[in-house]
Amino acid sequence: MAEIRCRRNRVRWTVILVPALLFVTATLGASSDTGVVKIDSGKLQGEVLDADSGLTVYRGIPFAAPPVGDQRWKAPQPVATWSGVRDATAFGAICPQAPVLAMMTGESLPESSEDCLFLNVWTAARESDEPRPVMVWIHGGGLSLGWSNQIGYDGSAFAAKGVVLVSINYRLGPLGYLAHPALSKEAGGESGNYGFLDQIAALQWVERNIAQFGGDPDNVTIFGESAGGTSVHALMASPLASGLIHRAIAESPWVTDTNVRPLGGANGIHGSAEDVGVAWATAMLGDGAKQTAKALRTLDAKTIITGTPQAGQPGAYEPHVTYGTAFMPESSEDRYTAGKQNDIPLIAGTNRNEGTMFMAFQPITDRAEFLETLKPVYGDQAKEVAKLYPSSNADELKVQQDRFITDTWFLRGTRRMLLGMDKVSSPAFQYFFTRVNPENPAWGAHHAAELGYVFNTLQGENYDETDDRLAALMIDYWVQFAHTGDPNGGGRPTWPEFDGKKQAYLELGDEVRTGKALERDINDRLEAIRGQ
Repeated sequence: MAEIRCRRNRVRWTVILVPALLFVTATLGASSDTGVVKIDSGKLQGEVLDADSGLTVYRGIPFAAPPVGDQRWKAPQPVATWSGVRDATAFGAICPQAPVLAMMTGESLPESSEDCLFLNVWTAARESDEPRPVMVWIHGGGLSLGWSNQIGYDGSAFAAKGVVLVSINYRLGPLGYLAHPALSKEAGGESGNYGFLDQIAALQWVERNIAQFGGDPDNVTIFGESAGGTSVHALMASPLASGLIHRAIAESPWVTDTNVRPLGGANGIHGSAEDVGVAWATAMLGDGAKQTAKALRTLDAKTIITGTPQAGQPGAYEPHVTYGTAFMPESSEDRYTAGKQNDIPLIAGTNRNEGTMFMAFQPITDRAEFLETLKPVYGDQAKEVAKLYPSSNADELKVQQDRFITDTWFLRGTRRMLLGMDKVSSPAFQYFFTRVNPENPAWGAHHAAELGYVFNTLQGENYDETDDRLAALMIDYWVQFAHTGDPNGGGRPTWPEFDGKKQAYLELGDEVRTGKALERDINDRLEAIRGQ
């Protein structure tokens, strides 16, 4: 098979930051010459990218019915079948969102629509091949931004290495995660998590159809970064994903003290998901307005995403994992602590400077201001948290703010996932990405900096042979893990298994080397403070 590289199609990663008739067949459903494949909802015409290798991409495949009208804020429904051959050479619409991410990356914001539940498949499988491992990519963006076909998410390099790569859209922001008593009442007692239910629907589509693209439905690896890592965190903990996923890779999972909330009541730190929903609905509909499901559905998508509530301020909504639901019966972190997550192999890791990107939008100039930012989250414990990040001048404060965001937004939750793997039989592997971004060295090894290496889609004039070697190594680790559930093999540096005692990890940077107990002391102290 021809080796397909994306070395010169590079992306500069600087962003943060979702029953029909089953055709049973014993052979691959696609024609490698024409790119036509038959799935349970109809025939698709993909685009053959490389005739020699058979690399073909199928874009804009609907995996669920449009969640519009009365279907807004409901679980995804089966997609309608079609006759003839559906064109699958263009990406589908992305889910409604503000243009923030596109502005940050310099991309044009693609067409958006509430009808956005599409996925894409890259494959180079032939009819005579053995079934290939499947990797399902879940994009980041704070559960409010992003889409499956951002420039850096090209699946060609993975497909060239024997993987069937799937990338998915899922509902975002309030459209994807609103919990509200009126919505709970009409749905038998629960609401929220619609974006995560979209991801479940996409995985069910993979289970039914991926064999037609040469993929093995019994070997599915989910992977995602930032909010995509949050999604991996949630799916791995969800009983609804049982049997649909067989391995998981969480890159910088965004798991904080506020984005995992109970449906009702309080979690000891903040209000419930329904409380957040009522406050948002009040801002959008106005004080005194009757907050019914019908009234909520009268809001148009643009108003929901960018509208201005009565107070005159943009209607902000922080999406979250809602527990006390069928998707998440208990807090996802508690499920890891109890060993209730799906018992599958896990890679989870973080970058050295996760905080620098966010600091650019939240500049803090002195210790007093830093302390004030902690009080809404930590209340009476804010001073104790601040003591963990001491500074005596502005430069030290910047370093400590970076460390604080890295620890509390990303590393702490990652450790909870990894430590929970001691309670199950499957192995876990931790990584620590430390390669400074050559295109933006001031941000260090920033949030999302690893993505161009994972997908082999680096872009920029300042990348060199070190970056090429690291990119080749990382995608090979990811692909090997998809094959076997263990990233080791092929002569690559040994990646030690994580356990709660040694807490070994692999550093991926200028050098590739092992370490242990990454920031263990400070994160243990954070956990102790949270438990008070």
